[in-house]
Amino acid sequence: MRKHWIDNVRWTTVMTVVLYHVITIFNSSRVFGSMGYFNRVQYQDAFMPLVYPWFMILLYVVSGISTRYALDKYSHKEFISSRTTKLLVPSTLGILLFQWLQGYFNVLAAGGFDSIPKDTPAAAQIITKYVLSVSFGIGPLWFIHLLWLFSLLIVMIRKIDKNDKLYSLSSKTNTVLVIAAGYLLILGSSQILNAPLLEVYRFGVYFMAFLIGYFFLSADRIQDDLTKLAIPLGIAAAALGVSYTIFYFGQNCTDLSVLRTVFTNVYAWTAVIAVIGCGKRFFDKENKFTRYMSRISWGIYTLHYVAISISAYYLYYFAPIPTFLIYLLTGIITIAGSVGMYELFSRIPVIRWIILGIKKKDKKIKKQNKKNKEITEG
Repeated sequence: MRKHWIDNVRWTTVMTVVLYHVITIFNSSRVFGSMGYFNRVQYQDAFMPLVYPWFMILLYVVSGISTRYALDKYSHKEFISSRTTKLLVPSTLGILLFQWLQGYFNVLAAGGFDSIPKDTPAAAQIITKYVLSVSFGIGPLWFIHLLWLFSLLIVMIRKIDKNDKLYSLSSKTNTVLVIAAGYLLILGSSQILNAPLLEVYRFGVYFMAFLIGYFFLSADRIQDDLTKLAIPLGIAAAALGVSYTIFYFGQNCTDLSVLRTVFTNVYAWTAVIAVIGCGKRFFDKENKFTRYMSRISWGIYTLHYVAISISAYYLYYFAPIPTFLIYLLTGIITIAGSVGMYELFSRIPVIRWIILGIKKKDKKIKKQNKKNKEITEG
């Protein structure tokens, strides 16, 4: 039986990521990715420290939970095949074909192309610009890179632990102990395996979040216990969120020196388990809207930064309109553009495979694609 609350947590978190990027692209808090800001102090920037500590950890936790369910139903070969199509292809070939556009507008806004000598031959200029655009075109696809890697690693772990002793042991662990251990595990893992230059690749904490989801939070008993604690956890997360936002407002909340602090990780883990508990307690339901959002959330995540980069660039530099309209239009264009691109690309052979990791849609393959979606999303 499909767990609708997982779908709802996933797509609402994706929409939170989209809003975060709309705010970030105009931030004045020195968070990487800004095209420019409107005022030195921007209160809308408060949204960044409010959500950044926990939303990607949550996505990896949910992915770990979904992976557990998928590997209970499908073979390792089927799982890896599906994950490779869904994750690796769009995050590699997709960048070369399409995602380089986000890199192009980011480099353009930063004046990166100005470093190319004017006497460079036209063909060489085009190639140089393309290479630079590809280099800066990864954007949020880093999440997909790590998720594919974690999928390989979890299969290796399963082959070593053939009798599934780790899961059997963890599923019997007291929920209070799981919550308490989670604080220590998230805090400890946040200190290690962080990429020195590309700091978004926080291998340590994100792999730990994935493992916690897979081994602990996938257990129905633990999920049920978290639903009983949903309201106090939600209150605690809200209180920590307000305090954290006030404390770090105006600072670069994505800097490793911030992300390694006790405050950051206590808030992050509290928010994650609060969303899990509240999600299962209050949002384990489905209607036409949530079904549609669950179906297209993958496309929105994969494509949204291209829409943000293009719309933000032209609105910021060329639209003589009030600031709030720039934010509003950027958000509307981003969501509408992401949905529109997904609906278009998903109907074009080859393109849908390269950009979205979707195979053919004939009746025979449609059933397989549905199976792949279950393997990928749980």
